[in-house]
Amino acid sequence: MKIAALQTVSGSQLPANLDTAYGLLAEAARAGAELAVLPEYFCLMGQRDADKLAVREAFGQGQVQSFLAATARELGLWIVGGTLPLVADSPQHVRNTSLAFSPQGECVARYDKIHLFCYDNGRGEQYDESRVIEAGGAPQAFTLPSRDGQAWRVGLSVCYDLRFPELYRALQADLLLVPSAFTHGTGQAHWEILLRARAIENLAYVAAPAQGGRHDNGRRTWGHSMVVDPWGAVLAQREEEGAGVVVAQLAWERLQQVRAQLPALQHRVL
Repeated sequence: MKIAALQTVSGSQLPANLDTAYGLLAEAARAGAELAVLPEYFCLMGQRDADKLAVREAFGQGQVQSFLAATARELGLWIVGGTLPLVADSPQHVRNTSLAFSPQGECVARYDKIHLFCYDNGRGEQYDESRVIEAGGAPQAFTLPSRDGQAWRVGLSVCYDLRFPELYRALQADLLLVPSAFTHGTGQAHWEILLRARAIENLAYVAAPAQGGRHDNGRRTWGHSMVVDPWGAVLAQREEEGAGVVVAQLAWERLQQVRAQLPALQHRVL
């Protein structure tokens, strides 16, 4: 199965971000991808955290969800829409939500980001997602029947979740998705190491589309969108900043081979 991890440098204008996303999704479809995954915050990287409140949508309706469903139908793609802001229980918060759409435009899975990023480097760079985002509480996965007849279990996660290996154990997936917006500093230090570790621990493929570049709000994200195989090898990676498409071929046979030669998943005790 061929998949695509899409990299963007999203800004504060929703229509422009959707135009960029459409172009990348169309490029992925032309490359033969069956699944294309957008990064976290693909539809909006606002000037302020609270900008998410103005574009939040009720689950099942809204401009961004309509865009994802219509594009999946038009291009015949499985699409995972990185994250978009959905209505939360609190009117002062949103859910940072990843939605999976089938080629028929049906939403087949919803995952609300569980772990909320908090960071302070002591030099003026501070983040606290809990100020505006309401945490989810349950792991989510879906089944993707590929064109060659295999049924892939696809596990959903988002960005900061990457630092919590217990989530990925619970997903028990063949392919783990990690749409992200890693800061430049934390990405430079930990991005590739963590992605390869999650792949190795779970003997699973990992696809990590990311924000990558200087945004119009001044933030700089790490990028380096990549796909990793179950042995921890990087199959494909975007080396430079800026929008682009990373395509990789996943092999069901390779997944089964690795799990047979090192049956660590069967040896779990805790």
